[in-house]
Amino acid sequence: MFHSLVMSEKYRFYNPTGIYFVTETITGWIDVFTKKEYATIILDSLDYCIKNKGLKVHAFVIMPSHLHLILSSSGAPSLSEIIRDFKKYTSRAILQRITNSSESRKEWMLLYFRQHAMQIKRSDQHKVWQDGSHPIGLDSPVFYAQRLNYIHQNPVKARFVNEPHHFVFSSASAYANLPCPLQVHLLHQGMDEFL
Repeated sequence: MFHSLVMSEKYRFYNPTGIYFVTETITGWIDVFTKKEYATIILDSLDYCIKNKGLKVHAFVIMPSHLHLILSSSGAPSLSEIIRDFKKYTSRAILQRITNSSESRKEWMLLYFRQHAMQIKRSDQHKVWQDGSHPIGLDSPVFYAQRLNYIHQNPVKARFVNEPHHFVFSSASAYANLPCPLQVHLLHQGMDEFL
């Protein structure tokens, strides 16, 4: 459905102020975010990027092993730079939290991330995030609405909740005019940002 969306620009941030659907996935799809303290690292880092780097978060969901986001930025720094820094910081913070925790899977997780970094010959000792964000440019209200629905329905389809706005780590509550754990830049019917 979205494959023809950006053809030659596929998986690139081709418009500095465009709106993009992005997925970030933990290496090996390890379910790191089943624990609140790890999801909080993501929220805190996104909040920092909103307040200090010009990031606009239009929608998000933190699933156990991955994040889906709809993002844009003011253009400086670029969205790709913001995401690069976000992944670098959260990688270190997640590793530090795992190392200092009583996490029952601590040794296994650290070993997995270490082995994966060695397999791809990275200079980093651990690889927490998979490479790439696979950004998909959302250049019409129809595409935006489809991705927004996809993001908010993820926890429902996973049977974590019955209603999207009941999931704590999601922007669905903001769209339902309820408290949200992150400042969300809502886009509504008119979606002036696309004009």
